[in-house]
Amino acid sequence: MLLGLTAAFVGASGQTASALSNILSFGAPEPFSFDLLKQKARALADAPWHDPKSPHGEILQEIDYDAFQKIIFRRDASLFADSADAPPIQLFHLGRFFQEPCSIAVVENGTARQIQYRKSYFDMPEDHVARGLPEDIGFAGFRVMAPSQKTDWLAFLGAAYFRSSGALDQYGLSARAVAIDTALPTPEEFPRFVGFWMEPNGSPDKIIIYCLMDGPSIAGAFRMDCVKSAGVVMDIEACLYPRKPIQRLGIAPLTSMFWYGENNRRQAVEWRPEIHDSDGLAIWTGAGERIWRPIGNPPRVMTNSFQDNNPRGFGLLQRDRAFDHYQDDGVFYDRRPSVWVEPKGDWGAGSVQLVEIPTDDEIHDNIVAYWVPAEPAVPGKEINLSYWLHWEADEPFPAPLGRVVDTFSGIGGIAGQPRPKGVTKFVIDFEGGDLESYKRGEIEAVVTISRGELGLVDAYPLANNRKRVRAFFNVKAEGDEPVDMRLFLRGKDGRALSETWLYQYFPSQM
Repeated sequence: MLLGLTAAFVGASGQTASALSNILSFGAPEPFSFDLLKQKARALADAPWHDPKSPHGEILQEIDYDAFQKIIFRRDASLFADSADAPPIQLFHLGRFFQEPCSIAVVENGTARQIQYRKSYFDMPEDHVARGLPEDIGFAGFRVMAPSQKTDWLAFLGAAYFRSSGALDQYGLSARAVAIDTALPTPEEFPRFVGFWMEPNGSPDKIIIYCLMDGPSIAGAFRMDCVKSAGVVMDIEACLYPRKPIQRLGIAPLTSMFWYGENNRRQAVEWRPEIHDSDGLAIWTGAGERIWRPIGNPPRVMTNSFQDNNPRGFGLLQRDRAFDHYQDDGVFYDRRPSVWVEPKGDWGAGSVQLVEIPTDDEIHDNIVAYWVPAEPAVPGKEINLSYWLHWEADEPFPAPLGRVVDTFSGIGGIAGQPRPKGVTKFVIDFEGGDLESYKRGEIEAVVTISRGELGLVDAYPLANNRKRVRAFFNVKAEGDEPVDMRLFLRGKDGRALSETWLYQYFPSQM
């Protein structure tokens, strides 16, 4: 374990050895284990819920975005700043948008000590409003830094959200502990992490994070074994304790943003060609089917469920990595991470749900994907699930099949001929697998639609790019109800040559 930490835990002065920090102050030692944390979560669920907002809301309300940016955590105060066995960890201050304090502690050899808040950990102007706050008010969250402390690769801030910069060093979509009643007529609930415990794991690229979650409907304990290599992988064990019946419990939820892309160019009102954190939902079903569902920006809130049993994985991915497709040199949408959920063990029956919410700007997270178990979440029934979260540039387990690389839509018919009214053409490009070995006439596009008229179905290798196969078809449909569509490529021997493309089309948007 961590050399020198035992000495750091000795003494009542609140100061520690440099392996932890020369500046941070710590509380008295207490026993700690994941079993004890689960007992604490279970006890929370058995008791009434209490609103966790800080009693110093009037001062925190004055710490708006600009004021929050002026509160800078000191690098020399970072937890594990001088350790070779853990990454440096910086702490976030409370503010207008983060008024619910959390506790943060350090674990070593079954003992934990809580970090005590001090204004001296932060650099801020002499007249800053935060200087009027009392001592030991808690923290808003933390971020895990590279050894140089010039960049970070994992951050926990707000509710039960967390993010990683992944393989391409760019933050994008977020993960959550759970999703409660997302996209239902009743208000969505946002449980929050109320406590964290950090345990070194022998490397500046590894850290174990324990989290205590609480909310009006549920409490929970999480153990996250986090490793940074080419990307970031989190081995997560979740133990959930419903406080009351939950109508829709989302497991391993991912939250992203999609405004417009190549598949809905009519909504591209801004100068940049595409704006999205993720461009599709990928699913690897328990039966082995690979599904790609491009994300859309629908005219109303849409929830789609993909029934499954013991799923092998799902994720929100950013497949399009071409800078020219975004032209954004500020937030770099081409570098946003893809996140893949890999279940451990059998998750049983349930469904992957995709929620798409209309948006007219990039500032709103409007996409959510999660797993909903078939078994209801009720008080007294403990829910235990484990999974890996992969923050990568691409899905970690690609199929040996052709995969979708582009989805286009536009007016239907044939170029150079009169266009039929009310007809839309869809064009889907595939690459990979053994598609490159097929000639024209040897590949069939298999298409089904839920309503409307289908026509001009075909698929063929592109003349100027033998690695790519293009499939297309026309659809004529009217009204506001969506048209659900399904397509995959099949060889003449009946073998599937590609993943399955799913799409939801709204004729009114065309």
